[in-house]
This record gives sequence, structure tokens and C-alpha cells, in this order.
Amino acid sequence: MTDGPVLWVVRGRVQGVGFRHFTIQAARALGVRGTVRNVPDGTVEVRAAGPAERLEALCERLRRGPPSARVASIDATELPGDVELPDRFEARY
Repeated sequence: MTDGPVLWVVRGRVQGVGFRHFTIQAARALGVRGTVRNVPDGTVEVRAAGPAERLEALCERLRRGPPSARVASIDATELPGDVELPDRFEARY
């Protein structure tokens, strides 16, 4: 994985289970910046940037998710380097 930015689409039982809050806490603890949002199709979309090792750590946490979540899969796509992300990790609605 590169230093990002990256887009992860998380599938499974990931809405209504605290997944966004979990993601914000994990990303901020790792010093990763970006956004997380629920998508109408039932997935959660995470856009993140930071050092590659921190992005890898965040992805591993996303794979586990909070206790009530059931992550079925995560698709990753590298985003263009000029994509704008906030300086801090936050939820988008």
C-alpha cells in the first residue's frame, strides 16, 4: 500500500452498528486523516491518507470492525494524490 490517499468500500453488516464511530476513533488514534460515510447501498465508504504503515493498520482494524459488525469484504482503490481530504478524520453525512 502507498501513502494514500485510498478509498475503501466496506461490505457486510456495517451500518447501524457503530462502524463510523469505530472508524473515526481508529483513524484518529493512528494519525490518519480522511472521511467515513454510510452509502445508501448499505456499504461504508472510507477515504484516508497517511503513511502506508498507518493505512495498513487502519485497514486491519476495519476488517475486524466493532463487535456488532460483520465485515464481509473490503475493496480498496488508490485515489489521485490531489484529492482533498480534511486535516482530521471525520464523518460525512
